[in-house]
Amino acid sequence: MQFENPSQEKIFEYLDTAKVIAVVGFSENPEKTSHQIAQLLKDADYTVYGVNPKLGGQKIAGIEVFSGLTEVPEAIDIVDIFRRSEFLPQVAKEFLQTDAKVFWAQLGLSSQEAAEMLQEKGRTDIVMDRCIKIELAKRV
Repeated sequence: MQFENPSQEKIFEYLDTAKVIAVVGFSENPEKTSHQIAQLLKDADYTVYGVNPKLGGQKIAGIEVFSGLTEVPEAIDIVDIFRRSEFLPQVAKEFLQTDAKVFWAQLGLSSQEAAEMLQEKGRTDIVMDRCIKIELAKRV
């Protein structure tokens, strides 16, 4: 079955109830979108963790960075992913090892394989090919 994003109302619900967001593919480069979005989320009063194996153990722009999702020290509400589409199944596997609630792939990213993998395990809170910044701006 072809993946479809949840309704706009459900996306708003995810954003309104979330407190902790893990940014997978977080970059230390302030010019990169993943860095900018992480900073925007932090400024919007979310607790934000970066996830990047090369930067794990560092604190960058006030954001603690971990090597993997399973290392994030608290329950994750949204996993916001900035990895190319071909890596989404790999991220989904790690997501399934956590109690994270929402699997969110940024604008331009999607994977039917990742969606099916998550849905088979009963994890149906999935958003793909949507920018969290744009979705936040729609609420205002």
